[in-house]
Amino acid sequence: MSNDRTPLKVLFLCTGNSCRSQMAEGWTRAMKSDSIEAYSAGIEKHGLNPHAIKVMREAGIDISNHRSTTVGELEVAEFDVVVTVCGHADEHCPAFIGSPRVVHVGFEDPPKLAKDAATEEEALVHYRRVRDEIRDFVMGLPQNLGN
Repeated sequence: MSNDRTPLKVLFLCTGNSCRSQMAEGWTRAMKSDSIEAYSAGIEKHGLNPHAIKVMREAGIDISNHRSTTVGELEVAEFDVVVTVCGHADEHCPAFIGSPRVVHVGFEDPPKLAKDAATEEEALVHYRRVRDEIRDFVMGLPQNLGN
């Protein structure tokens, strides 16, 4: 795996790389960059979700310069761990070079939760809750990735 000097390469994988995986990458870069090299990608590419940008900015993390990418577009080919953050990505996780450990940690989909929201503020409640759940998960890295 990784020693004290070599950061763990972790890929956060979601369906569209627009929200949850982007948040996870942002949190990890902000809180764990000394021990983890974080990336995110999607099975597909849906573009960066503006509500995800907004709620991460509220938490002091700017992900507005991130871009939505697919696994095939990643410049890094080998990862130590792939964390699937949604059921679809877990079920359709592609094969990776080097056979990284795949860990599934599902988070609810903020756009789906917010689809019936009457106002933007009502929608953002869902994004904030999932943002904070992802933050709590990232705070426990790399220990909560198991062995």
